[in-house]
Amino acid sequence: MSQKDYVQTNEPVKKRNYKPLIFIVTVIINGLVLILSRMPAYEGFDLFDVKILPLMNAIFNTFTFFFLLTALIFILKKNVTWHRRFIYAAFVTTSLFLITYVAHHFLSTSTSYGGDGFLAGFYYFILITHIVLAAVIVPLALMSVTRAWNMEIDRHRKIARWTMPLWLYVSLTGVLVYILISPYY
Repeated sequence: MSQKDYVQTNEPVKKRNYKPLIFIVTVIINGLVLILSRMPAYEGFDLFDVKILPLMNAIFNTFTFFFLLTALIFILKKNVTWHRRFIYAAFVTTSLFLITYVAHHFLSTSTSYGGDGFLAGFYYFILITHIVLAAVIVPLALMSVTRAWNMEIDRHRKIARWTMPLWLYVSLTGVLVYILISPYY
């Protein structure tokens, strides 16, 4: 599909300014995560075992990774329709991840990594890069999708070249963080 196949009508696309929304969503998400990292856990919750939430986080990150990889394959094959569908699926699983992540950090205390040696260094490298890039990916992913919505295809491609590999890294390292720390839950 060419760029002109992307637009189904000859009518010009009304461009919207999503920058304020991107800014607000980024501040809310990253601010909420930062606040939760400093808050004590809520005690007295007993509807279900909150230890299931990190596993759910890893499952949602796994789906996000594979949805993004599939979206990348489809766009390389110039199949915009299926690319878009898998990007939306990645946004859904990322949103579900965020819900379970926030719930877990609200309802339970932080788990410390108990390993040492090379694995401890590897774990902390993965964890720190994951956290920093997870904060960065929020506005990047939102800018990428809103540029596509505005049919700013060249601008979308420019930012997506950064967004896709970083988002893949964040989703994959989220799973690695879970695998490495799961024995200590």
